[in-house]
Amino acid sequence: MLDHLIRRATVVDGTGGPAYTADVGIRGGRIAVIAEPGTVAEEAVTSEDADGLVLAPGFVDPHTHYDAQLFWDPYATPSMNHGVTTVAGGNCGFTLAPLHPDRPEDADYTRRMMARVEGMALAALEEGVDWTWSSFREYLDALEGRIAVNAGFMVGHCALRRYVMGPDAVGGQPTPAQLDAMLALFHDAMDAGAWGLSTTQSSTHSDGDGAPVASRHARPEELLALSRAVGEHEGTQLEAIVAGCLDQFSDEEIDLFVDMSAAAGRPLNWNVLTIDAAVPERVPRQLIPSERARAAGGRIVALTMPILTPMNMSLGTFCALNLIPGWGEILALPVPERIERLRDPATRAGLLRRADSTEAGVFRRLADFGRYVIGDTYSTANEGLTGRVVNDIAAERGQDPFHCLVEICAADDLRTVLWPMPNDNDPASWELRRRTWEHPDVLLGGSDAGAHLDRMCGAPYTTRFLGDCLRGRKLVPLTTAVRMLTDDPARLFGLRERGRIEEGFHADLVLFDPERIDAGPAILVHDLPGESPRLDSKAIGIVSVRVNGVETLRDDKVTGAVPGTVLRSGRDTRTVSTA
Repeated sequence: MLDHLIRRATVVDGTGGPAYTADVGIRGGRIAVIAEPGTVAEEAVTSEDADGLVLAPGFVDPHTHYDAQLFWDPYATPSMNHGVTTVAGGNCGFTLAPLHPDRPEDADYTRRMMARVEGMALAALEEGVDWTWSSFREYLDALEGRIAVNAGFMVGHCALRRYVMGPDAVGGQPTPAQLDAMLALFHDAMDAGAWGLSTTQSSTHSDGDGAPVASRHARPEELLALSRAVGEHEGTQLEAIVAGCLDQFSDEEIDLFVDMSAAAGRPLNWNVLTIDAAVPERVPRQLIPSERARAAGGRIVALTMPILTPMNMSLGTFCALNLIPGWGEILALPVPERIERLRDPATRAGLLRRADSTEAGVFRRLADFGRYVIGDTYSTANEGLTGRVVNDIAAERGQDPFHCLVEICAADDLRTVLWPMPNDNDPASWELRRRTWEHPDVLLGGSDAGAHLDRMCGAPYTTRFLGDCLRGRKLVPLTTAVRMLTDDPARLFGLRERGRIEEGFHADLVLFDPERIDAGPAILVHDLPGESPRLDSKAIGIVSVRVNGVETLRDDKVTGAVPGTVLRSGRDTRTVSTA
């Protein structure tokens, strides 16, 4: 007997092939039968009519930071609401394990680092996670049987260094014995099912003390030793971030990426390729590592988002504005002194000069303050400003836009939420994106879901992209869009029997209304442990989500079921060739 039968669905199977109408039967967590409508003779415990609805494989998000959130939110919201059934975590060199059993202070260090570098609420990390593990295996086991999505995790280089070197991990170099210990620790994590190594050398990544995170101090020989270790395990990957990911790789960064992938004999992915027709040279230069890697026997894959993900800013808390050279020291001052300095015309002029300089790189786009939209406000002086564009307010007040923005924020003691309007929303940029998506070493993803919770909401990229393909710009057909969200990432990670609707495959499925599929606007909610804030977005048109055959979501409401699997390398992934 079938567990469930979905009748008369329009099946978009993830291969990119034509859609077709079929009945799809599920048994024991897998797709048992795909047949012409009305021809399934086997009885089913439950069934539903899906006439007019699209049945697709569950979406695979290749870059998330759900490492902590899954402990208090097993449903990985809002990703699962938007059809995501498999998430890849442990990215950017940051994981919650391993933790040294004799140094309880390491857990506190890790919490503060994650709060600073990944924008996770410290109160949520303290109250929502029990932190009882030491080894990476214990961390994975702590999640097993209690999550609603499938989840795989890389091992974070920073945690490896901290475990072996203690506080010397920041600023120090491992002795030969320490490097051997680091490799042994890494192999132990891989044996437990870790997907591979993640690391960062990005200049934007600092710990809770403001110091460069541990992996930024690693030299190439350490990274290559760990990369070679990755290649000794089945079904593994590399993920890395360097400063050049933001705009332009240096020759040294290209060499590092290429050498790491070649040493491991595994794909390496990085996040995130930004596409802007105003900077047309960025895409080809950012894909140079991919070209070089293929020649050297490796493979470098760039992740890129198929939507524009709004990210809010604030002059009161750490955000991307702090990363503009020269801005960090001003924005780190105590609030009264910060307001005083920002109100000084000479200080504002200096900040604008720094923001418009070449050293600001990709962050230059943040300095067009007239295009910012005012979000939440907190004072009577700012009543009625929410939703208005700074340029319009500045014109009314006879101020330049940055001065106007500072005065608005000062009235709220710098708590004002600011939304910069994207400047790469033009037809030429969207056409450049469409062409870039066709590159064999470009993959859709990079949501950062689970991180930067009150600043951005990238999780809805799946539904918003599908809505755009069906009713908006229509840059790619639905069958291609679904393949890009399912089979493409599943093949990169070597997921076994996932990413397609095929008999015998795991029944990770999403059923949606093609006339309605979309994502609602990002709204600020306070539902994290400690009532910490995050941005959320409602899914529109998602009828049902199934993970391993069990329904986890119906009409945007979680069912309470937790059928997800901790996906372990080798058992749940196969080795992907770099050829």
